[in-house]
Amino acid sequence: MNKVLIIGAGGVGSVVAHKCAMVPEVFGEITLASRTVSKCEAIAAEVLQRTGRTIATCKVDADNVAETATLIRKTGATLLINVALPYQDLTLMDACLEAGCDYLDTANYEPLDVAKFEYSWQWAYHEKFLAAGRSALLGSGFDPGVTNVFTAWALKHHFDEIHTLDIVDVNGGNHGKAFATNFNPEINIREVTAPCRHFENGDFVETPPMSHHQSFTCPDGVGTYEIYRMYHEELESLVKHIPTLKRAQFWMSFSPNYLKHLEVLQNVGMTRIDPVSYNGVEIIPLQFLKAVLPNPGDLGQTTKGKTCIGNIITGIKDGKNKALYVYNICDHEACFAEVGSQAISYTTGVPAMIGAKQMLAGTWRKPGVWNMEQHDPDAFMADLNTHGLPWNFIELPVENALTLKVADQ
Repeated sequence: MNKVLIIGAGGVGSVVAHKCAMVPEVFGEITLASRTVSKCEAIAAEVLQRTGRTIATCKVDADNVAETATLIRKTGATLLINVALPYQDLTLMDACLEAGCDYLDTANYEPLDVAKFEYSWQWAYHEKFLAAGRSALLGSGFDPGVTNVFTAWALKHHFDEIHTLDIVDVNGGNHGKAFATNFNPEINIREVTAPCRHFENGDFVETPPMSHHQSFTCPDGVGTYEIYRMYHEELESLVKHIPTLKRAQFWMSFSPNYLKHLEVLQNVGMTRIDPVSYNGVEIIPLQFLKAVLPNPGDLGQTTKGKTCIGNIITGIKDGKNKALYVYNICDHEACFAEVGSQAISYTTGVPAMIGAKQMLAGTWRKPGVWNMEQHDPDAFMADLNTHGLPWNFIELPVENALTLKVADQ
């Protein structure tokens, strides 16, 4: 019987717990742990109500290697699913090495005091995991995660070489709030306000944040949205592992209302990550802002609309130019009906469960530290259809792909 430990009791942690509980033939004993055990207990009660399965709950400080390793041993977990904060990736990897446990996360490491995220810190663990005979899977969310698998699947089945990649993340949902972020506000705002980097002609090119944008029409009637080029971590691993790439970009949609609020918050210093003194106490403005913004985990009950996330890929097949768009459309209200979550948490949590399923089945388990595109994509792609994130693909005129125009289907 497989035993897994999930660390993190936010919106994504709730989805992961629900979806693991729905696959009892793979996930035997499930433990959900967090610094705040009451959050775990609330999720466990919802899981029991929806699935009839009982999951264990525990308190843990994910910044404490020894404490986490002790919990791994106590639960007998062979896989730790990390859906805590990116700041905690390295301590949780250390705990897995100490306790003899495999590791999976959904976002790469980011230092607490520097708005910079990259894979170098985690890639440096490859030899340690290799020597220990343990496996680590990085970035098993949607983007990164599914977008990496989409790319690997397209290369395996539709291209001899991939030359350009545009990952487009559109959230067409409306939560009805004046201002809210769809996932952890601290991580979201750090990500959006960071300088943009895209890959072109063998190197990354840096541009000011949100400085390049255009309209994009999603397929299947989802609508037309303004998308902004920004840096996202899967670009770093994809250009490394698919060396034929000549250009790789990431795009995300933002409403004028979101950008207006963000600009004001930046101008008044509320997005700062350095400490400031207030009444003799040091606080981090962005962490304070997180505390007063709506909890993303509570947005599901009011959010309506759909997400549309996918990859526009161009390259060569049999000596001819080819363009492909691989995508998923996810309905916020359908996600809430199934697991009590909005689609942003759902599209991250479901791939975390599927990645864990691949590791526990042995198909994606090999010693070392690996990114998603380094594994065979077919079983993962099949599981997306089975477990709630069905995907589709369409061939495009090459000129449409190069200008990011996808007509309604």
